[in-house]
Formats: sequence, structure tokens, C-alpha cells
Amino acid sequence: MGQPHSDSNREQVVDTMIGLTRLTNLHRAIVAGSGSLELYLALRRRGFMRVATTTTCRVPKGQHAVGLITGHNSLQAIETALTGISQFLGASAAIAVTIDCHETGAGLRVRGKLEQMGFRIEAGVRCQQGFVLSAIRQGFTEMQNAA
Repeated sequence: MGQPHSDSNREQVVDTMIGLTRLTNLHRAIVAGSGSLELYLALRRRGFMRVATTTTCRVPKGQHAVGLITGHNSLQAIETALTGISQFLGASAAIAVTIDCHETGAGLRVRGKLEQMGFRIEAGVRCQQGFVLSAIRQGFTEMQNAA
């Protein structure tokens, strides 16, 4: 009986990520993390056909408008996924990260990493399965050129 409750928790996280990033069927989205395949399949079931994972998308050239990271149990894993997904995201991309680790200060460290990567935090939403943090990056190439 624990399975339906777990499914509804996952669906809540997927709904939250879609809402926070304003993902539409027209956007290209990239998913990363240990739960990326599950998230990929959930998005495809909902009609998002322009979605890929970091393992299935072989050419990381900043072509995706939305990045979604899920399925981590450690801060190190989240930071690694952030680094890996960044090369797939465009200069004006949105990102949502599920933070489900219980390490002290995990949310602040993820926030700092996102800001270091040129993202501005927009919102954070508590879900039953953790916390979803969303951010947006605008004009990142101009910031890189100025540096």
C-alpha cells in the first residue's frame, strides 16, 4: 500500500517542477540525476516530447530551455548533476532542483552553486518528497563575456 502514496509524491514533485519552470510542450528540456529516467518517462506520459536526459543527449551545446534535476540523496550528487547539466542549458534557461538530502545547509549550498552558475533564484516549494528550488538564468553569455 506504500506504492500509491509514493507515486502521488512523485507526481507532486513533477507538477511542481513543471509549474516552477513554466515548462510547455514547445520547450526543450533536459533532465539529470539518479531519478532522471523516471522523470523523463513521467514527462513523456504528460505529452512533453522534447525532453532528453544527459545520457541520451550526446551534444551539450546549450540548446535546452529547461533543466530538471531529481533523485538525489546527497549534496555532492546534486552539485555533480548541476555541473553536468549546465552545458546543456541555454543562456536564458530555467532550472528546478529537487533537494531531498538531509544534510545541514544543503539548500543554501545548492542556492550558492546555482548563483555561481549565473542563475537567479525564483522560488522554493516544499513537497512531501523534499524541497524544489527553481531559478532562471538570463543573458548568461553576456555575463561570461564581460568577465
